[in-house]
Amino acid sequence: MKRLRAIFLLGACVVFPAQGAPPAGNRLDLRSNAALVIDASSSTELFARNADTPRPIASLTKLMTALVVIEGGQPLDELIAITAEDRDATRGAASRLAVGLKLSRDDLLYLALMASDNRAAHALARTYPGGKAAAIRAMNVKAGALGMTKSRFADASGLSPNNVASARDIAKLVQAVSSEPTIGPMIGKYSTAPSHSVVLAKQAMEFRNTNYLVTKPDWRIDVQKTGYTSLAGQCLTMKTTILGRPLIIVLLDSFGKYTRTADARRIRKWLEAQSPAQFVRTS
Repeated sequence: MKRLRAIFLLGACVVFPAQGAPPAGNRLDLRSNAALVIDASSSTELFARNADTPRPIASLTKLMTALVVIEGGQPLDELIAITAEDRDATRGAASRLAVGLKLSRDDLLYLALMASDNRAAHALARTYPGGKAAAIRAMNVKAGALGMTKSRFADASGLSPNNVASARDIAKLVQAVSSEPTIGPMIGKYSTAPSHSVVLAKQAMEFRNTNYLVTKPDWRIDVQKTGYTSLAGQCLTMKTTILGRPLIIVLLDSFGKYTRTADARRIRKWLEAQSPAQFVRTS
């Protein structure tokens, strides 16, 4: 067996064949406190930092909310009214969805995933079969079924600090969502639309994606979600394709408004600087 040489990079270990020096630009210096990059086709880890530590995940929660809501099989064209409960349960979080407005379940899924609207996510859980408590139970049961052993969900929006998961758990969620033949394309559509317009109080109102990378022609993103709370920091997860290679990227607890997307760009640049054939594994 050929000897391997390990290079340790800020809590991550990238292993290259011993016979060849690492290519220039192999150093990956991220600002996120937890990060994971996985080849989605082979489950090979390309980079990991604090990937098994559970921490608040903010609105990354909404991926699980959407998954169980769609699995619930309720009509997507059913109109749902925003209530005072939706407002009060997400108090302190900005939303343009006023109490009394009616939107389809389809529109609410767009706004929860694409625009990360908290009232939309709460309304989806509130109208789940059996109500909000049943939706939260379904989210935790689903997490267990997916092997997300360090995850716990306490609300549907991600505002609760008790919504926690590890980066590895989030990668399992993204992999499960994106590989599901029916639900995967739906969540991909809802989460990666650059914008979505709805009629509110007889006026068309446009909502924009919280991840501006979906608008960039040099990025192919199949599923994504952003998140932020003061405890969780800036968070981002995506299934994307780089160098023809399907990848899952998870970035948790970053700082600064643009740092999570800057970290995604650093990961892309890091991968483009080296031949994929030179990777053996990471730990």
